[in-house]
Parts: sequence; structure tokens; C-alpha cells
Amino acid sequence: MSWTGTAQEVTLKKGVVLESVKVNDTLNESFSLYLPTAFNTDQAWPVLFVFNLKGKSVQAIRMFTNAAEKQGYILAASNSIKDTLSITNNILITNRMFNKVFSLLPIRQNRVYTAGYSEGGRFATLVPTFIKGVTGVLSCSSTIANKEILSTKKPFYYIGIVGKEDYLYSEMLKTTKILNRLKFPNQLLIHDFGREWPAVEKIEEALVYFNLAAMSKNTIKKDSIYVKQEYDKGIKKANLFLAAGKPLYAENVLSQMLLGYKTLINVDSLKYTLKKTKRSKLYKSNNSTENALLLKEDFIIGEYNYYLEEDVVTYNYNNLGWWKYQTEEIAKLLNSPKKLQKQLGARLQNYLEALVADNIDIVTAGSTVDEEALNFLYMLKTILAPSKYDSYLKIISYSSKIEDYGTAIFYLEELLSNGYTNTEELYKLEHTGLLRISPEFNETVAKYLNAARYDITE
Repeated sequence: MSWTGTAQEVTLKKGVVLESVKVNDTLNESFSLYLPTAFNTDQAWPVLFVFNLKGKSVQAIRMFTNAAEKQGYILAASNSIKDTLSITNNILITNRMFNKVFSLLPIRQNRVYTAGYSEGGRFATLVPTFIKGVTGVLSCSSTIANKEILSTKKPFYYIGIVGKEDYLYSEMLKTTKILNRLKFPNQLLIHDFGREWPAVEKIEEALVYFNLAAMSKNTIKKDSIYVKQEYDKGIKKANLFLAAGKPLYAENVLSQMLLGYKTLINVDSLKYTLKKTKRSKLYKSNNSTENALLLKEDFIIGEYNYYLEEDVVTYNYNNLGWWKYQTEEIAKLLNSPKKLQKQLGARLQNYLEALVADNIDIVTAGSTVDEEALNFLYMLKTILAPSKYDSYLKIISYSSKIEDYGTAIFYLEELLSNGYTNTEELYKLEHTGLLRISPEFNETVAKYLNAARYDITE
């Protein structure tokens, strides 16, 4: 089927992702588009705008297609927004995409949603502030981008999805409290994993809640059969968690259901089940433990932020031992037989890796790169991620550049002992011309790889 746009004829297909729909003939901007197979032009449809700032809009939109197909949503994702552009430019590009989609398709104007994962999710939370008419935001593994600019005059329905091993878990819990104070309708859906795309079922669950909210506001007609079917699915899910001895997950499901269904169906039995769950000994014990661990997490993360800032500024190589100790403490948590401690360990590990990566980005983005600060960060990175070889290579290169060959040989041995075998890359490493012809270098290579390029001479 096809429609004629303002300046072009666009052929649109149902049930497939169209990867490059042009915004207009004069701008080099495009977006990906998905129409559910049930799509027709006789009715208006909700639309979910998906954001990815890393140039992977097609991959991002595909994460939503199954849920959009089942729940009846149009999907659109800009191919032109980027994290290298300013927020202003990205908003302008987004607005032009909005206008094109609205002119092209029968969109229900009071059912416009934004969504994204990580940076894309953060950007999705900014859009309602700058573009009118956004009804709701689905933010996966990302907090509100700027809480200061939230306005009660421009409220939107916020749904967050986060894993208990995601380092943003604690922050997203805090976000719901802030939104509650501002009287923003919001929900937080929790899963069992880390910093990764949520399962299709979780994304679909979020779209169900958007549908229920639209029915509650009489934006769309209440579908009693649909409401009962989705309600029963939720109750079944909560009961499975209870049977598996996971009362915190069951409580999350039941609490979110109470928010979503309270104006659409009799929820007395739901309230009873929720109250009974919260009164159980296992729930009280787990909830108390998790709250204590969240307080501990806040303190530890505060230490990470303080000491890393100090160490980078002062090139405090002497503190690498302290950081090594921190990774050992994290390892103890990860090896704990207790689930909640394991989850804390995963969150701390992920946070520390992200913190170091962010600092590397900050240092390299400067007009003058502080190579010594960068070298410290790469040394720290070898402690956090011993099997990622790029950090060792950068240290060897920098150490050779400043003629610190002892450090270069030390990290060469660390690199090779961790399984590195790419001699071609090693012998082309920048600044290592003199190092490579030294006996120590070739002895070390021969020790681990059974051969060296140059003869070893005493």
C-alpha cells in the first residue's frame, strides 16, 4: 500500500521494518518505520518513537517489533540523531521526524510515546519537555535525563524497566520517588538480569500499561475482555514468583498491577494478595536485606567517585592496590551463595567499569589529552577487566614513549599471561621500536608464545 506525502510518494509495507524513510527531499534525514500487520487507514493508531544515539536505530526498533505487533503500535526510529550532535540538533531532527510521521499516517494524537535503552532512553525522557503532545515514555536501563526541567504543566506517563544487576537499579528506584512527589504517573518494571535489553515480555508489559492508562482516561474505549486477559496474566506471573520463593519480584508485579488496573477492574483480591505477600517472613527478610545493601551500595559508589577523581588528577599509581582490593571485595559478593549479594556485586562491578570508561572519554575529549591520566585509567582498567587486551597495549605503548621500559615489560607479561597471541599487532605497536629489539621483550614473547621475532642476545 502507498500514501502520497508532502513531497514524495512513499510505499509502506506492514509487518516489516522499513529502514530508510526520508523525512523530505531537501534534508539528508531518514527514519526506520514499522507498521503492525493489523494496520489499516480506517482508524488512528498509537505510535512509539524509539531512540538510539549510536547509529543503531534499526537494531533498536527491532527490539520492539514483537511487542508492537501484539499490542498494536506503530514504531518509528530516527536514523539521523547521534550522540555527537547537540541536544538542540537532535530535538530538531526528532521534531521533523514527528511531523513526517503525523503527515504520513493516521496517528492518534493523544497516544504518542517515546522509548529507548540506555542513552536512547535518557533522550526519550527529554523529548516531552521540548516537543508537545508526548503522552508517555518507556525508559529501559536509564534514568530521567534532567529532573530539574520536569514540569507539572507537561506531565507524561513514565515507565522504567531495569534489571536488579544493572548499576542504575538504585537510581531508578529513587526516580520513582521523585516522580511520585511531582505527581507524575509512573511505574517501574523489574527483571532479574543486568544492563541489557529487557526481554520482549517486559517491553510488551509496558505497552499493556500504556493501553490500560489510555482506557482509564477514556482516550480509548475500555475493552473488558482485554483487561481481564492481561490481568490474569499478571496474577499468574506473580503466583509463579511466589511459588519460586521470590517475594520481592512478586511484590513488584502486584504493586504495578494495582497502579495499572485500579480504575478498570475490582482489585480487592489483588490488594489482599499484595498485603499477604508483604506480611510474609521471607518478604520482610529479603526486603530488609535489600534496603541495607542499597545503603551500602550508595556509600561504596560515593567512595569510587571520590577516589577515582583524586587518583586521576594526581596520577596516584600507589592507589592501584586499593582498587585491586575493591575488585576482590566485588568478587566475594559475586561468589556469594545469596542472590541479593550477587546482585549487589554485579551492580558494583558494572558501575566501576562504566565509571572508568566515562573518565577515559572525558580525558580523551579534552583539547589537550592528559596522557598520564589516561595511562592511569588504562592500568585501572586492566585490574577491572584483565581479559580486555587493548588497555595493556596502550600502557606498553605509552610506557615505551616515555622510556619507562620496566613498566612496559611488566604489562607485556601481564598481557601475554592473560592469553594474548596477536604477535603481528604487538610488533607494530606505536612507540615500541626500541623496546621490541630488547632482549627482555623478546625473552618475554618467547616465554609465552614459543617464538620471538628477533634473536635474543645477552
